Amino acid sequence: MSLFTNTKDVHQRLAANQYIASDEIATVVYLAQSLSKPILAEGPAGVGKTELAKVWATALGRPLIRLQCYEGLDESKALYEWEYSKQMLYTQLLRDTLQEVLAGAQTLREAAQRLSQEDNVFFSEEFLLPRPLLTALMSDEPVVLLIDEIDRADVEFEAFLLEVLSDFQVTVPELGTISAKHQPMVLLTSNNTRELSEALKRRCLFLHVGYPTLENELNIVRLKVPNLAPELAKQAVQTVQELRNMNLRKLPSISETLDWARALVALNAKEIDKTTLETTLTVLLKYEADVQQARRRMGGR
Repeated sequence: MSLFTNTKDVHQRLAANQYIASDEIATVVYLAQSLSKPILAEGPAGVGKTELAKVWATALGRPLIRLQCYEGLDESKALYEWEYSKQMLYTQLLRDTLQEVLAGAQTLREAAQRLSQEDNVFFSEEFLLPRPLLTALMSDEPVVLLIDEIDRADVEFEAFLLEVLSDFQVTVPELGTISAKHQPMVLLTSNNTRELSEALKRRCLFLHVGYPTLENELNIVRLKVPNLAPELAKQAVQTVQELRNMNLRKLPSISETLDWARALVALNAKEIDKTTLETTLTVLLKYEADVQQARRRMGGR
């Protein structure tokens, strides 16, 4: 499938895959393609950052490779590992050959030197187990690489990523430098749980994905939950927008709006009356204090 031709094309192809993109999102996605730069998408959880990567890949007809970040993630889990069990199996199978190689060795040092000359047999791509980053670089076809929730990873791993994002290459000591066969399109997401380094931000196009306007959120609900009555969809979105104006510990995200819309359909609700609101608030809100505050402020509407 061809690349995007302009920002309008981005809008149309993302919408065809059920993603309502703002003008800012469409522009940044197009520029990321045109300038060959990664995107750093920051914003609250549940506003569609991860979904953007999925739809971006689908719209371009490219595979999506996802690296989920977490505390303690290191190079071996993100880049590659050696398949030691496979190496051991080959060692057993080639025992006779190894004995021939070592035959006549007078000292342990000499035996070790002979074995070291055979390292390239056991440390070759045949025994390499690529993890998401190396898989994206070695792919025979262009891919979209999602580095999800980079703010959950340690600062050391963030620093390691700089080479990948700058030159799209990595160094494997036993094999040398491996450069990307096709430069992947990269989207990093962050929920702002910690501040990211300026070095990382400098290598990316920045995109803030916030809560949508009432009109955009209504369009999303109508697209994703088409069997919800139009007037009820409008009432639901207005309620969510009102909740976001409260001083809550966790504001409802777009994904929770969609969950609530589906819940209203499942309950065959005709309107959002006091009973419906109070009994379904926990679909939107995840803390008891938030639920109680919302009930006090909205229950008598």
